[in-house]
Amino acid sequence: MQEPTLLDEHRRLEMLQAGLDLLNQGITVFDADLHMVAWNSTFLRLLEFPSELASIGADFESFIRYNAERGEYGPGDPDQQVAERVLAARGFQPHYTERTRPDGRMLAVRGEPLPYKGFVTLYTDITAQRRYEKLIRRQNADLEERVRERTAELQSANTRLTDANEANEQIAAALARSEERMRLISNNVPAMIGYFDRNEIFRYGNRGYELWCGHDVIAGMTTAEVVGHQVYSIVRGHVQTALGGRQVTYEYHKERPNGEIAYARSTLVPEFSADGEVLGCFVLSIDITEQRRTQAALAQAQKMEAIGQLSGGIAHDFNNILTVVIGNLSVLQSRTGPEAQEFLAPALAAARRGVEMIRRLLTFSRQQPLLPRPVDVGALIGELTRLLRRSLPENIEICVTTDSAPLYAMTDPNQLESALLNLALNARDAMPGGGRLQITAGSRPIDADEAAKRELTPGDYLNISVRDNGTGMDEATLARVFEPFFTTKAFGSGSGLGMPMVYGFVKQSGGTILLDSRPGAGTTVTLLLPVAARDALQLEAGPAQPAPAPGLAGKLVLLVEDNAEVRRIARLLLTELGHPVLEAENGEEAAAMIDDIEDIAVVLTDVVMPGGLDGIALARHAASARPGLPVLLMSGYAESAVRAGDTGGIPLLPKPFTRDELAAALAKVAP
Repeated sequence: MQEPTLLDEHRRLEMLQAGLDLLNQGITVFDADLHMVAWNSTFLRLLEFPSELASIGADFESFIRYNAERGEYGPGDPDQQVAERVLAARGFQPHYTERTRPDGRMLAVRGEPLPYKGFVTLYTDITAQRRYEKLIRRQNADLEERVRERTAELQSANTRLTDANEANEQIAAALARSEERMRLISNNVPAMIGYFDRNEIFRYGNRGYELWCGHDVIAGMTTAEVVGHQVYSIVRGHVQTALGGRQVTYEYHKERPNGEIAYARSTLVPEFSADGEVLGCFVLSIDITEQRRTQAALAQAQKMEAIGQLSGGIAHDFNNILTVVIGNLSVLQSRTGPEAQEFLAPALAAARRGVEMIRRLLTFSRQQPLLPRPVDVGALIGELTRLLRRSLPENIEICVTTDSAPLYAMTDPNQLESALLNLALNARDAMPGGGRLQITAGSRPIDADEAAKRELTPGDYLNISVRDNGTGMDEATLARVFEPFFTTKAFGSGSGLGMPMVYGFVKQSGGTILLDSRPGAGTTVTLLLPVAARDALQLEAGPAQPAPAPGLAGKLVLLVEDNAEVRRIARLLLTELGHPVLEAENGEEAAAMIDDIEDIAVVLTDVVMPGGLDGIALARHAASARPGLPVLLMSGYAESAVRAGDTGGIPLLPKPFTRDELAAALAKVAP
């Protein structure tokens, strides 16, 4: 065997010193001549010795003298204090002392002799331990005093009760009733309460805890048996921490027999004996499943709101672009021969599809105003079913079930049809090998409790369900199904906007959407939509309002638009309709023209413009300066249509628009 080299010996000493420094107790070793052999950094820190004082061969007396000179041993002659302690050390006897340092900390010093004399000494900071023991003693004293007082009271009561047997029986009965009430309260508080001992054996559990764990009685069962081995593997570390004497709070989840995931927050409070030994732990648990759902719903709502704001801004810019594109294509289509139509028609169709996409984005962000009216849901589903039978593969069976009575929902029929079509196509994609698509519709009353849970107004709703027996979705997919642009389809096969748009439409309609899906068990999507009121049905069946007669033919139009390209195409459409046009880039310029030019017969203005005067403010100025002057608002922000109510019901023309749509809008504002 190779002899260890000097380098090996040096490394061994370094490892030994590093290990000693990791101890949370101070340690010193002195030889028979009271010269230092070993120490660690904790020793220097606890006794506040300078590091240069410790070295191999350092004299024991130098440490004692340093302490004496700084008053560590109290008043007295330092030389005498040093001599006494050095003499005692040379006896090499086991010793244990506790010393309070000048800074108030308490140290336990235990020395043990070593072979060939010399000794090893351990230094332990017991400040917190002694403080805690003092607190325990004070609490015990208080408790004993209260016990003595209570004992005296009981003895006095017992003396009186011995003279009145009947009263004793009455008090005993009252105590029995009180105990029963306490048991009743414990079993009915909205918390799960239990206790297990240091061997992890449950000694008590209220009814709520027993029901949560799925047992009739938990007394006598181990913690692993009570909560189940799967949950125990999660919480075992917390249990050990509590049995180690520290209160701990944690959260965990478990799967209920019906497959639902339930969440709980538990606090374990150790119970200590008089000598500080842990006897067991009290358990206080709360079911936070509903809280978790509420938090998740809030986070989802905040995320949807943020993305909705972004979608609204993007839609505005695209509406301006499409206004220019559709306007130019419409004019070009009216001025060219048949040979160009085969190129212009597809271009216009594509642009209009872009308009529809923008409207869907705005529907998702809840900024696109719906056109709600009473809709015969049964008839709509019937028409949709005929379309689906022609569109879906033959290996998909379509089943439709609706109530025999007419079902009317107050919603936008085009958006509802689009939503149901989207759900049907998603079901088709979830059944690549064929399957069963079932669409059901019926009435469903929502009471106050369910309404609060679903964030609805109590009342009557239509329940429309689209169910498939396809692949289903896991929890991770369900958590993101309403996120814009999230899709599980292959790249290029889906935009990821379908379900978010359905969500936005249903919420904007005053309803809600429910999802039920498991891998391999299919998916059910349920739409809850408000039922149309009877007065709305009668209004819908009333006579159509006659269209207002045009009164602006050939009249001067003031066009106000900050976007030059949009302004150019709007001017072109107006001239196509036979109107002379004045143009203004902002509200201030337009206001001056209204004040100075009496021939202006109508104002067509954008809503959102830079500067201090937007379209709504300009409309107010026109009403003040020229009462009766017609004003027509236009905007790519559908949100502005809601704010249009502040202008006294001035009509709004959504961008993009065609020449015919512009003409119809102008006709509505004609005097």
